[in-house]
Amino acid sequence: MADFDKGKIPDVFPPDDSDRPPPRRRKRKGAKVSPLTAVALAVVVVIAAMAVTGRLGFINIRPDQVAVKVNYLTGDETPITSPGYQFYFPLMQDVFVLDKRVQSFEMRGNDYRSESSVPELTVRANDGSNFKFSSIELQYQLVPSQATRVLTSSGPGDGYKAEWIKVFARSILRDEFGRFTAEEIADPGKLQMAFAGSEDRLNAELEPYGIRILDIPQMKPVFDPAYEEAIEDRKVADQDVERLIAMEDQLVQEREQQLAKVEREKSIEMEQLLGELDRERLESERAATQTRKSADAFRIERVAAGNAERSERVAQARGLVEKYTKEAQGVTAQAEALAQQGEVVVREALIEKLASIRFTFVPYSRDPAPQRLEHVDDRGGDAERGVERVGSKTTEGGSR
Repeated sequence: MADFDKGKIPDVFPPDDSDRPPPRRRKRKGAKVSPLTAVALAVVVVIAAMAVTGRLGFINIRPDQVAVKVNYLTGDETPITSPGYQFYFPLMQDVFVLDKRVQSFEMRGNDYRSESSVPELTVRANDGSNFKFSSIELQYQLVPSQATRVLTSSGPGDGYKAEWIKVFARSILRDEFGRFTAEEIADPGKLQMAFAGSEDRLNAELEPYGIRILDIPQMKPVFDPAYEEAIEDRKVADQDVERLIAMEDQLVQEREQQLAKVEREKSIEMEQLLGELDRERLESERAATQTRKSADAFRIERVAAGNAERSERVAQARGLVEKYTKEAQGVTAQAEALAQQGEVVVREALIEKLASIRFTFVPYSRDPAPQRLEHVDDRGGDAERGVERVGSKTTEGGSR
């Protein structure tokens, strides 16, 4: 009997029946089975077998899945990243479906709860002290374009979820956090550097297996209670220092603002004063110009008036000179005539003068030697007053 009959699995399919003895033909009574019917029965049997195994030649790929089509004849592996139905040839091809949803690996507590939930992470710091993280969660996902790597390295199904993250996560996180002292790791900046370095190293290690880390949420480390209290005191002191620095910066800013305000106000005042000075200077220049013009006009006017008056005075003086020259000449001529005529002319003048005088006599005698002679007009007033002296006669308003 061949190996197939003995219950062994053949190495190739269909199994080699060369060693199997030809079956004995039994003579059956009744109708014979036609070859077409036999083929149909064989097809039904094969379909039933595929239905039992789930390999019907097509499979539906959901949006949260990727698949790898394996060709057993050629050895080709083709990644399938688009959702939908995929067809293949059973027994010659197969399609392996992988989950591409975001997965979570958690370190929390003290017990192993599952492949994706392990005990918490304890780290020895660079200074020899210990600290831990009460909970660290790693979010990861297979790379859809690297589905063949995932299938080759981790096998079908969820094999990639149970192996590689657990292998690399704890050791790499310990190394990255252990680079810092406990005091440094309490600094948010250094803590962020440690998380970023851990993510980069994990991605470098997991890339050959078609897996990538999406995110490692930053968690605060937990220290010894006394050290935790010291850290809190340090934080309070740092906050006070930062507050004082902020107050100093604020005071400096306020001082600069006040200085800028004063400079701005003084600059405005300076501009106003300069404007007023310019305006007053212009007004003074205009007033000076007007004064100069007025002075020039007044000078011209006074000079012209002086020149006119001078000309008039000169003309008057010349007229007077000519007039008085003529009068002087007349007087000189008269004097010369008088000198020639002598006493006759004097008497003629005296007669002419006395002819205009009116005498009034009173009927009483006077002093034969009078010292005073009065002349009274018709209106009862004194017309003339005179003083008569021996050898002469004087009358006011007349000649002697």
